[in-house]
Amino acid sequence: MQRLSDRHVVVGVTGSIAAYRACDVVRELRAQGATVRVAPTKGAQAFVTPLTFEALSGQPCLLTSLEVHAGLIPHVEEAYRAAAVVVAPASADAIAKMAAGFADEAILSLLLSFQGPVIVAPAMETHMWSHPATQHNIATLRARGVVIVDPDEGPLASGRTGRGRLAPVARIIETVLRATTPATLLGRRLLVTAGPTVEDIDPARSITNRSSGTMGVMVARALALRGADVELVHGPMRAAVPATPGISLHPVRSADQMAKRCFAIVDDHRSIDAAIMAAAVADFTPASKAPGKLKKQDGPPAIALVSTTDILATLGARRDRRYALVGFAAETSAIEAAAAEKRQRKGCDVVIGNDVGASNTGFDVNTNRLYVARDAARAASGWTVLMSKEACAEVVADELVGLLAAR
Repeated sequence: MQRLSDRHVVVGVTGSIAAYRACDVVRELRAQGATVRVAPTKGAQAFVTPLTFEALSGQPCLLTSLEVHAGLIPHVEEAYRAAAVVVAPASADAIAKMAAGFADEAILSLLLSFQGPVIVAPAMETHMWSHPATQHNIATLRARGVVIVDPDEGPLASGRTGRGRLAPVARIIETVLRATTPATLLGRRLLVTAGPTVEDIDPARSITNRSSGTMGVMVARALALRGADVELVHGPMRAAVPATPGISLHPVRSADQMAKRCFAIVDDHRSIDAAIMAAAVADFTPASKAPGKLKKQDGPPAIALVSTTDILATLGARRDRRYALVGFAAETSAIEAAAAEKRQRKGCDVVIGNDVGASNTGFDVNTNRLYVARDAARAASGWTVLMSKEACAEVVADELVGLLAAR
């Protein structure tokens, strides 16, 4: 799914040893469907040649603000054309000039004309980053609405260790995607669960399921990209958690731990607007965990199982409920009936049913087909077409936007 299709992005590159990593920023933006034009400063060109950026972007670089082509001023035209401007890496010098409104480089002149989202990823020596002047300039940019992708802590070019490393490229790209996605969930605080739970039998064995967590993670990402603050409570997952701004991680292991964490989030001093329960929570757990590994020679153990807390039903039954509730139903047959029944029984606004018995949906694949069970008074229930799980997550996000608008 190319989220920047038909969008144009300008990438400013400034004089930092991390300039070489801008090559990957350009590559990943293009992978998202964007057209990209690079504006390297004179300092950046000492580290990476314009030819490299032109080869990666397929566009000529903006090298100076003193250019006129066929009566048009390139840096001004780019400012009107771009959907976003990314400055990565941004040196201390460039940040100071941006804060002061300098225009002695093409990217700086462009920024003074640009009215859209600006994403700045600083990279510098750790004491330069922490210096009061730099922090004042960063605060000035933030106050103007510039999105700052804070640098990481780690080994620096000087051989020292500290904060100042350019943020991972994935985090920069996710920040661009969030800045360019319509903020239909801005200001919303959402609870999302994902992945399996693991119920321990002994120190070496456990009961779990095949959920990778991909669907829940994609839902959390889709919601965060639309501006929401997402509390993602997840069991041990195979799915990678995206570096999307707005997602706070709450790793747990067992169903009991997931229940306690979810209830704590719902009951804390901040309210949630919705809970989207996509985790595959175990229905049963061993009544007790053996203190040592059960030995094979002792024969098959008799494992007594007890029910786990039904998180979804508990959230649905709350009399003071002020949040929308979306559940998931993983089924292998009669999916429509099972999803509709679950929505009624557990007090959900919507239940998303999916077929985990088919070869191209559910577990271990990147595609899915959803049955959206709704209250008939609001809208008709129905199936989606087969699509990527990323696209399915957008369906869930659209559904949630509609639910919240109706409340």
